[in-house]
Amino acid sequence: MNLNIRKATAEDCEAMLTLIHELALYERAPEEVTVNLAHFRDAGFGKHKTWDAFIAEVDGKAVGFALYYTRYSTWKGCRLYLEDFIVTEDYRGKGIGKLLFEKVIDVAKGENYNGMVWQVLDWNEPALNFYRKYNADIETGWLNASFSTEQVKEF
Repeated sequence: MNLNIRKATAEDCEAMLTLIHELALYERAPEEVTVNLAHFRDAGFGKHKTWDAFIAEVDGKAVGFALYYTRYSTWKGCRLYLEDFIVTEDYRGKGIGKLLFEKVIDVAKGENYNGMVWQVLDWNEPALNFYRKYNADIETGWLNASFSTEQVKEF
């Protein structure tokens, strides 16, 4: 297996969006992905860049990625937020996720973030087990809240 992990480029956005759709299907919410390629690419590589990512490639094909950005906590300060982290099903269990995850940890450490945070679904036992190997604190008690684009516009 010829594995390469590198920073994402604008040319990776189409493959990343395909993986995002795969992740949404796995997370039982495929209808929730509403971002289009132009917006996604602009958010990562446009004038007001909001995210960074690492791509995992095997033989030149994108098989996973980790997308992250800075989140500010009034309690903790700047923290690295891992937004999405996926390895396509056929390549799971080969150590690719470990390498991607550790690249993001290296960013958090190297850029002196006050920690790293992410979300994991409470039923996603493979992911929970993965994070437990790192002694991650898995919190309970917080619920997610959000507004859709339409709700914001209607306000």
